[in-house]
Amino acid sequence: MQVLNGKVAAITGAASGIGLECARAMLAQGATVVLIDRAEDRLIVLCAELGPKALPLVVDLLDGPQVSGMLPRILALAGGLDIFHANAGGYIGGPVAEGNPEVWDKVLNLNVNAAFRSVHAVLPHLIERQAGDIILTSSIAGVVPVVWEPVYTASKFAIQAFAHTIRRQLAPQGIRVGAVLPGPVVTALLDDWPKAKMEEALANGSLMQPVEVAEAVIFMLTLRKGVVVRDLVILLNTVDL
Repeated sequence: MQVLNGKVAAITGAASGIGLECARAMLAQGATVVLIDRAEDRLIVLCAELGPKALPLVVDLLDGPQVSGMLPRILALAGGLDIFHANAGGYIGGPVAEGNPEVWDKVLNLNVNAAFRSVHAVLPHLIERQAGDIILTSSIAGVVPVVWEPVYTASKFAIQAFAHTIRRQLAPQGIRVGAVLPGPVVTALLDDWPKAKMEEALANGSLMQPVEVAEAVIFMLTLRKGVVVRDLVILLNTVDL
């Protein structure tokens, strides 16, 4: 049985990594999925491969007005919206004393401002319907400060605070809000990891695959109405946290 049959989902950062695997998983469960990303060429190719229920929407998530204007474009493409997954994010690590604040600004704008603004953009529709799901991709770094990634950690702590507060605001209106918090996942975000750290993680099996995060998101979305997973932390047994 396709448990999301008839549902419409929209996912940011859907051209690769966790977002793409979540799109695949939701499509497999019968949903129509709007894949949101700035990579237009890749979106077009992916949606052609994924089938007619995969719909591309090109949005630069660092452009505030584009993000704020995404709801009517989603509705025009898909005819509705039941699930919104604010997934897009960037990564920066390293000693703060050696960091580049210009790079920090970009990561913080994507991880925090774009996530907040995109949720705000779709809320009028979900509130009008008095139903819906909002999922935010957070990180284990949102609950356990990671010493080698202070800016990234701070951004994910912000996501956690946002998710917890809006969950309580929106619950009376039938909207579920939850965050998925994976440990390190094999995505392009880890390209900035030090080579030695990456080699160690690959050798000891402490990196999970995006599809494993997608499976957790499907679990969150398919619980009966009224049951919400506020925070779903996903770790491998090799991670000592």
